Parts: sequence; structure tokens; C-alpha cells
Amino acid sequence: MLRIHFTPEDLTRVRVAPGPDFLWEISNSVQTLQRTDGERVFGAWRRWARPRLPESRRLLSPLLPPYGYSPDFLTPTAGDRPTLRAAVDTLLGTPPPRLRGELARLAGSVRLPGWVAGLARGDTETLTRLGDALHAYQARALLPHWRRVRADVEADRALRLRDLMDGGTEALLAGLGPDTRWRPPVLEVTYPVEQCLLLNGRGLVLQPSFFCWPAPTTLADGRLPPVLVHPIRHTADWAGPQAPTAGRAPLGRLLGRTRAELLRAAGRGCSTVEAARVLQVTHPAVSQHMNVLRAAGLITTVREAGRSFHVATAEGRALLALEERAADAPDHRTRP
Repeated sequence: MLRIHFTPEDLTRVRVAPGPDFLWEISNSVQTLQRTDGERVFGAWRRWARPRLPESRRLLSPLLPPYGYSPDFLTPTAGDRPTLRAAVDTLLGTPPPRLRGELARLAGSVRLPGWVAGLARGDTETLTRLGDALHAYQARALLPHWRRVRADVEADRALRLRDLMDGGTEALLAGLGPDTRWRPPVLEVTYPVEQCLLLNGRGLVLQPSFFCWPAPTTLADGRLPPVLVHPIRHTADWAGPQAPTAGRAPLGRLLGRTRAELLRAAGRGCSTVEAARVLQVTHPAVSQHMNVLRAAGLITTVREAGRSFHVATAEGRALLALEERAADAPDHRTRP
């Protein structure tokens, strides 16, 4: 059991991460790739990804065993990391004493290959090799699905923020899922080991993760900036043969006033019931139009307790932003 202890100040400093974290998704997916559970969600992706990852998988898997401890330096929490390159640069800048300590702890539970000794020394060539493996893994295993990863993480974030707006921070913490229980002032999390995390006014970042499975996780070192990484709900068949690939979306099907209104509503986040009420159309009609928007990659849908909640993806928000800019642009047409 993981027990996270909050002070009153911590309750005012809880925030939800704005999107997927590159290195958490890499780390969680490498671990998930080595496991066999979660077949319904990850089975198709595993069968697709394994043949594509000979070198990067060989380097990353020993550092990220499917169960138990993995080094914290692989998922750094300090600094602004808007790109994978920035995230990897932060990782490669880990001080050698920390590398040695965390890799020594890992060596106590798994057998490590010889090249890890160079990593523990902070050897530049070995660090570069690790950075290249992270970039290669992201490009081959995750990038083709990154639009779906990002959309589902953003949908989960919208649900968390709705809980926050409706019931405050305690409702946000209470709604994290079946593996968490809020017992003020402690958040209890299903965990393979006993761990206590004292926030002491530092607050907590909630990081939704597409590949986190099956329960939430956190950093082993409680002195690091606190983060709780938690699983999300996944779009059905996201990695199946009909799953959309990067750069391909049937945008031509999106023409029409009703769909445009639904996309605007999804830009704010809306349920099927709310959209039907605002547009004065039937629930089946909303569902049909949302299916088209979803197939085009412009919205994603999360289902919770019998309710469908629709959120515009980054592509959908980009279209809405273009519409707004066009509406704000001066009219240069010749007037009679």
C-alpha cells in the first residue's frame, strides 16, 4: 500500500499534468511490453511493437523490469520538458552519484548486463547510447499511436478537472479510480510494497498515463518532487487493424453545421446528454455525429458510469482555433 499524506497546504497545490509525459510513457510501455496481463487493452499493440524493437528494447528492458523497482532517474520530474529531446537531455544530466545509487538498488533485485557499469559511472558514450535508445523506442513503438495516447490522456485530464470544479480537490482525489481511496488526510493507493509519501507542503502532480498498468505508480525516492502516475480509460481497439495512424484522418467527413457545433461543444468538454440538450437533437443523433468526429481524430470519448464524455483532441482544438482567428480577421472584401 502507498499512503500519500496531505497537509492543508498540499490540498491547494494539487495539479493535473497538461498531457502525456514522454518518459513516463516510454518507461510504462517498456514494462507493459514485457508483461502478459492487460491483453484486451495492450495485446494488439504488443504483437505489433515487439518485432520493431530489437536494439532499443534490448537496452531499455533491463533498466525497466516488468515488476518491482525501476530507477527514478529514467522519469525525471524537474524542469519544463515540452519535447522528448528536452526530457532526454534532463535524464542524461543526472548526477553520477545518483546514477550509481539507483542502479545499485536495481542490481539488488535483477541481473544487469555489463554495459550498465558504464552508465553507473556516468560514461558519456553509454549515456549517449541510452539517449539514442529512448528516441528510437519513441519513434518506433509510440509515435505511430501518439495521437491516440495524447487524446486519451487529455480526455482523462478533462474528467479530473470536472471533478475538481464540481467538488474541489477532495472530489478530484476521491475519483482517481478503484485502486485509490481518499481517507482524509491520506490518499491510499494499491501498491506492491509498503511506501509512505509525506508531501509536507510540496503539493502533488497527478500524471495520467496511457501505458501505466494496472495500478498507479510513483517515484521511489520521496525526496523528489511528488508525482502520482495513474492509469486511464482507453479508446476501444486503439491499436487494432482499424486504428488511425499518424497523419491520416478523414477530415472531409466533418462538413456540416451540427458536427461543427458538436466540435465546439467538445472543445469545452461535454457529455452526450449535455450536447443533445444544447443542440436540441436526439441522443442517437449526437452519438452518430460524434462517431464521425472521433474517426477523424478530432475528439475522443471517455465512458464512465454509463455516461459518455467527449473532449476535443489537439487536432480538433487546432481547427477551432483557426475558426476563431478567421472570425476575428478584418473583412477585406470590397464593399459596394
